[in-house]
Amino acid sequence: MDVYRDFVSQYEDALASRLPAPNPDSFPKPPPPGPNAPVALLFSPHPDDEVITGTLPLCLQREAGVRIVNIAVTLGSNQQRRAARIRELEDACALLGWELEIHGWTGLTAAAVDSKETNPQNWLGSVIEILERWKPRWIFYPHAGDWHPTHCAVNRLVETALKQVSLPAAPYRVMTEYWRPQSEPNLLVECPPDNLALLIAALCCHQGEVSRNPYHLTLPAWMADNVRRGAELLGGLGQQAPKFKFGTLYRVEPSFF
Repeated sequence: MDVYRDFVSQYEDALASRLPAPNPDSFPKPPPPGPNAPVALLFSPHPDDEVITGTLPLCLQREAGVRIVNIAVTLGSNQQRRAARIRELEDACALLGWELEIHGWTGLTAAAVDSKETNPQNWLGSVIEILERWKPRWIFYPHAGDWHPTHCAVNRLVETALKQVSLPAAPYRVMTEYWRPQSEPNLLVECPPDNLALLIAALCCHQGEVSRNPYHLTLPAWMADNVRRGAELLGGLGQQAPKFKFGTLYRVEPSFF
């Protein structure tokens, strides 16, 4: 019994860890992307989503020289925290070496996206402009069933814009998950321990959020469970799990609708 209880105790100790807010300048950065580097846009419903689903963007940046641009769609629902969330978001993106474009829209819901009367900020026109200006090769955004109203609204907004936008080449659509798993992911990306540590450090920049719900401490467990699920969702029932321990699931579609 002791060996099993000790195993659980190690989890308890890890979940009680107190990780400090890091200094972004103390982390090494990859070489800056070249002038013609391809672009990946991350349409992040909230500050911190860029980190939680950041396994593949980090790989594209570090291994393929892709230019990562985080589009901060909202700054969360707490108006008193907007200024603090901007600072936290800037630190997280600086730590990762990602570019940041803050929009911080309010009142974003799937119903509002569909209604001209409740869309005074012209969200759709703004997303079309963002896509045409950046001409991304990859577009990351939540899948349609990701439960949280803002996540579902960002899905609706991006997919509506993609049906109307004019781009020189069809980008890869990369659908992310967090609040609710996708029913049909088709890509499991390994997150090596060094990359996971970097993402946890970036998540620690969002101190106001992780202080109320320490989801930075559960990120490794979530990624381990992604590997468990992905082994059979992608590999087939009864298949051997991959050798790596941590990963993130996505659904990648290589073209427009």
